[in-house]
Amino acid sequence: MATPDTANINILRDTFATAGQASEQQQTAWDNLYRHDFHPWDRGGPSLALADLLSQRPDLVVPAQDVDRRGNALRDDTGKVVRRTALVPGCGRGHDVLLLKTFGYDVVGLDCSADGIRRAKENVAALEATPGGVKPQGDVQLGQESWIVADFFAQDWAEGLGTDGSGRFDLIYDYTFLCALPLKLRPQWAKRMSELISHDGRLVCLEFPSGKPLSQQGPPWGLNPEVYEALLSHPGHEPSYNDDGTVVETHDVKPTDGALHRISLVKPERTHKAGTAEDGSVRDFISVWSR
Repeated sequence: MATPDTANINILRDTFATAGQASEQQQTAWDNLYRHDFHPWDRGGPSLALADLLSQRPDLVVPAQDVDRRGNALRDDTGKVVRRTALVPGCGRGHDVLLLKTFGYDVVGLDCSADGIRRAKENVAALEATPGGVKPQGDVQLGQESWIVADFFAQDWAEGLGTDGSGRFDLIYDYTFLCALPLKLRPQWAKRMSELISHDGRLVCLEFPSGKPLSQQGPPWGLNPEVYEALLSHPGHEPSYNDDGTVVETHDVKPTDGALHRISLVKPERTHKAGTAEDGSVRDFISVWSR
């Protein structure tokens, strides 16, 4: 008898085996799954690995709010606290949007599924209604969240959003998003990430599922640090893959225009159960990228 996890993986695999690989077809398939209350990728809470990175590694990720010499939040000419911006593509039920909000970012949660965004709004509203509500992490002010139903690869949805309405963001968090895309869309993922990151911004990737063979059918498609390196150092260009799904190494090829550079690759101390081995050890990596 198949375990619940195996059954869920089979449903995902069979759904997308017949969905087609165009982004519009993928979008329809994800929305249908949400409408049928099928979302086994939902972790039921925010990313522990991201929370630890934000709280422990200010050298890698610039805090959402700057302060003056006295420790007071910097404000603009209107008296509003200046906050950096964040984006969570494929945000699902919004757990990580809410996490980034508590760290002080103004966050956009993006998903192609209107039903997914509806569930995200309900999830956040329910948490804010709990005793004590949603509290900021430390001395920062809570950021603001907003929600967008759109195709990540489209160009129009980011207009007027992000830092100073530039359409670029100071922080982007990717988890269970790249691994959900068919291989054909990976180069477009890297190109769009490059377009959406601000000049001094950071792309943070919780690289999942690191324990799955790269040649096995997805979603989720197996990933490893070499795949991210090949994609983000050459945004828009398709890597060559070996038969086992690993990337053909091309060390002599220089990064292309818009390339992102990995500034850190670490094994987080904590992560979701899905990212751990049977002995409790963490399988996945967390990587941080900049221009």
